[in-house]
Amino acid sequence: MTEHSPTPTIPDDVPTSVVYDMAAETATHLSARYVRLSESVATEDERQRWWTKVIELRDAKEAVDAHDRAALLARISAWTAEIRALDEERRG
Repeated sequence: MTEHSPTPTIPDDVPTSVVYDMAAETATHLSARYVRLSESVATEDERQRWWTKVIELRDAKEAVDAHDRAALLARISAWTAEIRALDEERRG
C-alpha cells in the first residue's frame, strides 16, 4: 500500500491472514507518520500529542482480533482515511 493509496477493495477469497498483514502494514505506516510528525513540531506538548497517537494506535492494533475479518477491514479503512487526512493537511 502506497502513501496515497485509497482504501483497498479486498476480494472475499483473500485469506484473513493476508488481511491481517495488510492491517498491520497500514498501522505501521500510520505510526511512522505520527513519529515523523512528532519530530517536526515546535513544542513538547505537540510532540507528546503525536506520541500519544502512536501509543493509541499500537493499542488499537493489538486489540483487533486477528481472525475478525470485518474488524480488520474496518481498521484498514479508518487508518487509511487518517493517512489521507494527514496528507491533505500537509498539502493544505
